[in-house]
Amino acid sequence: MKLLRIVLVAALAIGMAGCSSPDTSGAQGKEKDVVSKISLQEAAEKADAIMLDTMTSVRPTLNWVHDASTASGCGDYTIDGKETGAVTRRAAVMTIVAEARRGSLLGVVERHWKEQGYTITSVDSDKEFPAIDARTAENFQVSVAVGDKGQFFFDVVTPCFIDSEVASPKTKANGTPFEGADVPYPSVHSDFWSANTPPPSPSP
Repeated sequence: MKLLRIVLVAALAIGMAGCSSPDTSGAQGKEKDVVSKISLQEAAEKADAIMLDTMTSVRPTLNWVHDASTASGCGDYTIDGKETGAVTRRAAVMTIVAEARRGSLLGVVERHWKEQGYTITSVDSDKEFPAIDARTAENFQVSVAVGDKGQFFFDVVTPCFIDSEVASPKTKANGTPFEGADVPYPSVHSDFWSANTPPPSPSP
């Protein structure tokens, strides 16, 4: 189930990236008024900044790691006659988030995105695998999804920019590096997020 969930989220993110251009009125195979001609590496760095901002906005702090970063082409969409591509940056939470606290964490993330001016594009209220998708003003797609064993996964997908080599994220995650390609299940206890009781109501 964990792998299936990751594959579904990744496929959705890549599909969204393939149809997204810096000028959202643009269509694949045609050049419109391009807002930005930055390279895909620069776009990936913007995605990294969005990811880091999201992860560090959560209090108490989450333990998290970078997950696989992938790139995809944007079909016939070009900028100045150059091929374009999109990048997906991913993160996985290693903190054990108890079922009683998952809705609270989703709420924290959604409120932060709204405070940043992001547009919430969809909310999946599935009891077992809820998810939230949003879009920044620059058309970067962001999402949070709950996977197997309540593990939280975050994605940031760039719009289509001029294709280039893309390095791994330079932003520092605070989780312990793991071996192999698959992110392990959450294993880090948090007095707050791992508690099996609803979070206390805020003081009036």
